[in-house]
Amino acid sequence: MHIRLKNFSYLLLVMTTAFSCKTAVEPVVVERFEMNDSLYKRMLIDTVQQANRQRELSFSAKIIADDERQALIYPMVSGTVKNISVRIGDEVKKGQVLATLVSAEMAGFEKEVVSSAAEFSNSKRSLQEAEQLYSSGLASRKELEEAKNDFLVKQAEDKRATSILKLNGGNNSGKYSIVSPISGFIVEKNINSNMQLRVDNNQSLFAIADLSFVSAMVNIYESDISKISEGDDVKISVLSYPDTVFTGTINKIYSMLDKDSKVMNARISISNSDLVLKPGMQAMVKIQSKSGINLPEVSSRGIIFDENRNFVLKLNAANKVEIQEVKISRKTADKAYINEGLNAGDRIIASKQVFIYESLKN
Repeated sequence: MHIRLKNFSYLLLVMTTAFSCKTAVEPVVVERFEMNDSLYKRMLIDTVQQANRQRELSFSAKIIADDERQALIYPMVSGTVKNISVRIGDEVKKGQVLATLVSAEMAGFEKEVVSSAAEFSNSKRSLQEAEQLYSSGLASRKELEEAKNDFLVKQAEDKRATSILKLNGGNNSGKYSIVSPISGFIVEKNINSNMQLRVDNNQSLFAIADLSFVSAMVNIYESDISKISEGDDVKISVLSYPDTVFTGTINKIYSMLDKDSKVMNARISISNSDLVLKPGMQAMVKIQSKSGINLPEVSSRGIIFDENRNFVLKLNAANKVEIQEVKISRKTADKAYINEGLNAGDRIIASKQVFIYESLKN
């Protein structure tokens, strides 16, 4: 039974009078409660949204560097580390020297360059002499061709030796330089001064990541696997920036569960042009998942739970309030999907509703 009042203050006055005057013969008639413009402006009013087939799921996640924008650096030669010029977290540019070391292998590469350069210079001089002798008739065609072939071989050897030296970061100072192949940030460092390095080392010396795009690795519980798919839009929040909502898209779902945690991972790509998201940050991810739910939805803050039933305070076209029982199909932290009692476009009171409800109920 809906109890309707014309004025909320009038309701309290009538109830006080009813309880104090027990000798009254005729029952008190309580009129419908009506929202005036002043009260309406002070109340928070929610509108039931049009039914859709999406629902929001929440998961924990961790921000990581994007694998596609990361470079792992391994030693190309063996040697002893002499100088390291960067630390974890430093920003570096492409071609910047990260560390230098002394290497016997580099000394051998440099010797090959010197030797091949000298042989190339001699073959070039021999070819010039052969061409002069051939033009004077003092050398045969065969001798000229042999000089040309020797010149081409020595030229190729010189280019090879120079390329190997350059590929291995060598220079005229006799040191091996480890340089960054991309611009980004040092996210991993496994090298120290005076450290002995070998070419068969299976651990990278540095990991450099371009953080203009990062990834969020999401933990999906087994019961929710069927509710997500690649391409789903997501909203991400982190503790460092609680008022900022980042957006992204699921671009990879890993088809295996962790044997201990029983979760499956999904990866989200996030634009990070202002570089506020850092690898290692913990995040909360909300995924707009497609589902079979096709029900009106409203904010959970307007739901009143009383005696194992759910109610709302519904406003009609004339802004008159009535208690309306609702049947909830599913409820999340901030949304409720309504089976019965409300339709899309209905308005409900979403502030101080419990106080008004108790007054109307009594």
